[in-house]
Amino acid sequence: MLDLLITGARVLTMDPGHPTAHAVGVWRGRVVGVDDAVSGLPAAARVDLGGAWVVPGFVDAHVHLAWTGLAAGAPSVAACADRAALLAVVREAVAARRAGEWVDVVGYDQRGLGGHITAAELDTVADGRLVHLIHDSGHACVVSSSVLALLPAGVSHRDGLLVEGGAAAVRELRQPYSRAELVDAIERAGRQCLSEGVTACAEAGIGGGLIKHSPIEGAAYQEAERLGRLPLRVRLMVSADVLRPVAAHDSDETPRAMDLGLRTGFGGDRLALGAVKVFTDGGMMARTAALTAPYADGSGSGELYADPAELHAVIRDAHVAGWQLAVHAIGDRAVDVALDGFEAAVAVPRPGARHRIEHAGLVRPDQLERFARLGVAAVVQPAFLWSFGDDYARIMGPERAGWLYRGRSFLDAGVRLVGSSDRPVTVGAPLLAMRFMVDRLSSSGNAVGAAEAITPTQALRAYTADAAWACGWERDLGTIAPGRLADLVVLDGDPLRSFDVSVVSTVQGGQVVHGEGW
Repeated sequence: MLDLLITGARVLTMDPGHPTAHAVGVWRGRVVGVDDAVSGLPAAARVDLGGAWVVPGFVDAHVHLAWTGLAAGAPSVAACADRAALLAVVREAVAARRAGEWVDVVGYDQRGLGGHITAAELDTVADGRLVHLIHDSGHACVVSSSVLALLPAGVSHRDGLLVEGGAAAVRELRQPYSRAELVDAIERAGRQCLSEGVTACAEAGIGGGLIKHSPIEGAAYQEAERLGRLPLRVRLMVSADVLRPVAAHDSDETPRAMDLGLRTGFGGDRLALGAVKVFTDGGMMARTAALTAPYADGSGSGELYADPAELHAVIRDAHVAGWQLAVHAIGDRAVDVALDGFEAAVAVPRPGARHRIEHAGLVRPDQLERFARLGVAAVVQPAFLWSFGDDYARIMGPERAGWLYRGRSFLDAGVRLVGSSDRPVTVGAPLLAMRFMVDRLSSSGNAVGAAEAITPTQALRAYTADAAWACGWERDLGTIAPGRLADLVVLDGDPLRSFDVSVVSTVQGGQVVHGEGW
């Protein structure tokens, strides 16, 4: 007997062998079959969806749950239109914290303020406190003089502004957040994801550098799962910082590893290890994405996170040791570094490695063939251009604007295109991102790289079947087919006609976890 039989639905299965259906049978949290394979079977529960549309649960292949949840509970300067307003928010945040506590303030973006705030300006409202103003990109921060005084010798800053390694040094000082804080943050962010149809995600980095919140951050995810407070299925990307040289047996081909040699794939369908995360550059918001030609606004050419030879060594060693690699590369110079690293790594054959470049924000035409030849997936964040497309197009100039967060060119070159959000850097709703992939319009209505538009079906695949593949979940998620987990999204309209539809219900394992119940 089925546990659940769904009828009266218009199902887009994303399964090429059976692309549409009207009935879905579920047993023990998995899909048994669709249409005639299940329509005559007895079921403990039946639900008629009355013509509602059903798609596979969305997979966000690059998101920061802990950061999102912590930011949601922190004071924010995102709405501040000028420096005076920003400083007023900081003053209020300082007043709300006890002496000796760090004062974290989020939502900082210098672009609407005529330049960066300085440590001297923060000091006017800091009352001698440890003020940490966190840039929206995650790649920079501005701190008060009290924080500067604690930084190790050799950490450079510009009037209190720290980027990349400097920002990581501040995070190291600020650490750690407590496990209880992190569990609260993970749950808070996960429930927001569920409201937008996301049932599974790749947490894009724990354990080091810009993305670390505690040396035992992984324990927070394990605790959340134990307590039933992990709303999503999660694959944890581990920072390359946690890999260290090991004296494994020569035949094991493991030059670097994390403790016990655990690697991609360890865990279950609720929580498991995903890729190892490697940074090569910064971000466009902070003007630290590494470019081969300077930004058009005169703000330089960005910077690499480390020496290319060092990055290549990490990429090769992780590949040899059996890790999937997720290499952060936004600027085209950084993409060159990432592709060079993969080129050297895959000289050691390892079928099924499915390596990824995270962001692929600016990709030259000559780089597309290398993606395809090396079998590297492009994990993009289309909502970046919806939120910031006007600015990004301006700083790239007319020719390069068409290379931003590509869609059509990747697919035409035979590169797997994977959708994600990078939440909380910008809005996380997959339906909004899919709409941008189809119309390529920024929030102000301007076209950004119109030639990169793709079809609605291709956009939906990027957040379902292809995102599941990129996370190693293709046997469980991404399609509505026999044997797959019954993770579904019920929509109030046809997404292939318009992505301006709403999530009615989000379903995991056949159970409604957000929205209207059965």
